[in-house]
Amino acid sequence: MNFDFNDDQRAIKRTAHDFLTARYPAATVRALAGDDRGFTDEQWNELAELGWTGLVVPEAEGGLGLGAVELVVIQEELGYALAPTPFFSSVAATLLLVAAGTEAQRERWLGPLASGEARGTIALWDEHGAWSPDQSEVEASGDTLTATKIAVADAAAADVLIVAAADGRHYLVEAADPGVRIEPERSLDPTRKLFKVALDGVAADSLALEPARIAHAYQTIVTALAAEIVGVAQHAMEMAVSYAGDRKQFDRPIGAYQAVSHRCSQMLLEVEGARSLAYWAGWALDHEPDAAARAASMAKAYASDAGFRVTASAMQVHGGIGFTWEHDLHFFLKRAEANAHAFGDARWHRDRVAELSGV
Repeated sequence: MNFDFNDDQRAIKRTAHDFLTARYPAATVRALAGDDRGFTDEQWNELAELGWTGLVVPEAEGGLGLGAVELVVIQEELGYALAPTPFFSSVAATLLLVAAGTEAQRERWLGPLASGEARGTIALWDEHGAWSPDQSEVEASGDTLTATKIAVADAAAADVLIVAAADGRHYLVEAADPGVRIEPERSLDPTRKLFKVALDGVAADSLALEPARIAHAYQTIVTALAAEIVGVAQHAMEMAVSYAGDRKQFDRPIGAYQAVSHRCSQMLLEVEGARSLAYWAGWALDHEPDAAARAASMAKAYASDAGFRVTASAMQVHGGIGFTWEHDLHFFLKRAEANAHAFGDARWHRDRVAELSGV
């Protein structure tokens, strides 16, 4: 097992860091957080030109055919930049199509998704149920689907929706179907837009029932989200350390006091722990699938807790200024907290680790 990146992965990380930090300065993130759409076509097209939209699509179907490690690399940098983009939502839907799409579905959608001409998202949360696709109450009636899904990320920007239903089934729904109604919801994280999606007798095209492949897709999604949390926490930690070196009390930087320096040290411990688990999960998904489920849930559980603790601790280091709307730190805290609950919170994933470990 080698956790060091190869030359290609280092190049991807370097390119992603330079590109995203240049495209998403704090002023741009703040402006897009207040925009109903949350991103621009120009920004999306630039991501597509880099090939990221086709990252997980096989080469034969128009993509780059790369693995979970490369996705983890990009997701960490997206989190670091706090990039308001539907990339994660679209790649999550793409992963499910790659895993279980029928031949016709793959031919119709994988090419456009890979090129960035189309975008997708996953509709998981039932209006009165749990997030897990295994616990969905939604059932199709013949070839149509009537349901209400909540907290669907980037739904208004999506061309195709993958809807989780009962018995582990998933259905492909086109957003242009007249029976699809999408309404904005208030989101804790203003940099990632959430929507309520009401489906009224829409045409539902079932994905193949491939439980193992679908489970692997969800493990990849969960790992990618854990990596994004790592990037968010890393940036918040750096903001805190910088502030602790600049802000002075009694003619000394506040970082010279143990109460602050110990807090910063704890942040580093938690960020590095979360990063190691996310990298391990990415490696396992590509090279040791038998360990992937446990690794993915361990990464998400740890990152969910660490992400909130680090960003909240960074806010404490900043003191009163950190709590103001004018300061940018609250955007990182909100992204960390929102991500902590997406695709299963820390408690859910700890229970999953225990179950997989035979406890």
